[in-house]
Amino acid sequence: MSAYTTLKFPDSMKNHFQQQHDVQHTFNFVKKFLKESAKEVNPWNNLKLMGSNLKGDFLSGLTVAIIALPLALAFGVGSGLGAVAGIWAAIAGGIFGGIFGGSKLGVSGPTGPLMVQLGALLITFQTVSGGIDIIAAVSIVFLSGLILVGFSMLRIARFIYYTPYSVVAGFMCGIGFIVMLLEFNTFLGVESAHNVKEAIFAIPEAISNASGAALAVSIPTFIMLYLWPVVIKKYRKLNKIPTTLLALLVGTGIAHFFRLDIDYIGEIPTGLPQFYIPDFGSFDKYALPALSLAGLTIFDSLLTCMVSDQMTGTRHSSDRETFGQGLANMAAGLVGALPPATSTMATVSNIKTGGKTPMATVFHGLILLALVLGLGPLAAKIPMACLAAILLKVGINILDYRILPVLHKLPFSDMLVFWSVFIITIWQDLLIAMGVGVALAFFRFVQEISTAYQHKLGYLPNEEAEQYRLDKAEGKIKLLKPQGPLFFGAVDSLIRSYQRAAKHNILIIDLSDVSMLDLSGAYALEDLVKDTEEKGIKVSITGASPKVEKVLESVKVVDHIGKDHFVKMENISFNGVEAYKIAG
Repeated sequence: MSAYTTLKFPDSMKNHFQQQHDVQHTFNFVKKFLKESAKEVNPWNNLKLMGSNLKGDFLSGLTVAIIALPLALAFGVGSGLGAVAGIWAAIAGGIFGGIFGGSKLGVSGPTGPLMVQLGALLITFQTVSGGIDIIAAVSIVFLSGLILVGFSMLRIARFIYYTPYSVVAGFMCGIGFIVMLLEFNTFLGVESAHNVKEAIFAIPEAISNASGAALAVSIPTFIMLYLWPVVIKKYRKLNKIPTTLLALLVGTGIAHFFRLDIDYIGEIPTGLPQFYIPDFGSFDKYALPALSLAGLTIFDSLLTCMVSDQMTGTRHSSDRETFGQGLANMAAGLVGALPPATSTMATVSNIKTGGKTPMATVFHGLILLALVLGLGPLAAKIPMACLAAILLKVGINILDYRILPVLHKLPFSDMLVFWSVFIITIWQDLLIAMGVGVALAFFRFVQEISTAYQHKLGYLPNEEAEQYRLDKAEGKIKLLKPQGPLFFGAVDSLIRSYQRAAKHNILIIDLSDVSMLDLSGAYALEDLVKDTEEKGIKVSITGASPKVEKVLESVKVVDHIGKDHFVKMENISFNGVEAYKIAG
């Protein structure tokens, strides 16, 4: 009798142990994932930098606040929530975005794209009297922030880098065009349009009913926005006077000097903001609008962060930036403000005026907070035509001037993506436009990659067949060697390649050049083996890397076709006279 006894556990106990192991493995994975996510969004990286450049950051924050103030007022009015909503968005973005954001020099606040998107969403959420449903607005903005925090913890924001440029260009040009259309009526001093379609059809009537008094304000303001940068280039000492602020003062000064009877912003509440509680019970109703707002916030913010990276030679953290914008959106929602995002104009100004750490962004928010506590009476006197001129210039600036001069020379596929995104952005919805653009670019990529590799197909020379001790067949031995990634986009070319093969009795599938295998590729191999053997042809598979072999085993392809189909062969060549290639 053996000195050792082998214990045999019943199957039920084995299953129990396996389930415990799986649960523990899942728990460890989730624990590790959450730990890494929490580390990524930790604000300590920002906090430890904040005291290193206080003087420079304060001066930069002051300059950026002065530049951002007119835009914040304009964006607030343009959204329909009122001027003060734009200022509180800049305050929330500055403070929370600065402390928790992932870009050292990114400045957060209201932006043109988010103003347009929120305004479009709020059209469908109105009170019985026809006004904006403020609780709906609060809930949508707050929920969008919550979604952004979730995105950051899932660590998916970095995929912004995979957005094709044709999608980005079409989207930005569409946004710029929308801003110009929506502000055109106000620029002329007539009743503003509620949506893009209405604005397009109302252009002839708006021109015929233009107000001379409004144009006396909007045109000089608009000219100043173009003229002052030229003056600054000639007289460098004047570059400390922000263009937007000067244009605002010019337009407002004209209106009050000539006592023009035109529309003004009107009364703005001062002091602490009114706090709102989101409608948590109706979050299902606000989920899709909030998701669209969150998606646009990610896109808008991370594109600006990429611009900042290029200017400074640094690299931002996309997930931390998304987390910071999520907290900023939640804070903005609670005070009835616009959703903030990283603003390109404010960020570039911060870089150019000496900001070095996130403290500049925080100073920008704190300075605006101090201003709004006593700024209401002054801001109320700003003419609407003046703000419309500023926003019209913003719309023009948003257009992608890198692609516009070469638009007619683009490859057909890029042109198709650009115009599809541009038209859908204007006519339908911003997020739908993004989805359609990415889908079109994705299908184009799959089509290109599927034909980029030539799957090798040829006869195995007799001497090699003998070398590898293969059973001699009455006919010839065919060798199929797929190339590159064998994924859903490459499956069709592989099948078509083999369908062109001449008669043979043995097929060897050599996977040594397959770099990646997905589920579609694995099942395509399984179907190829089964269909071929039904025709009386013997099939063997060889050369699979450990990674490819693991996929075949995990999806049960090895079990389905049998392990006997897998043989070890190395250095199979195509030296035979009858060897040839067939393009995918």
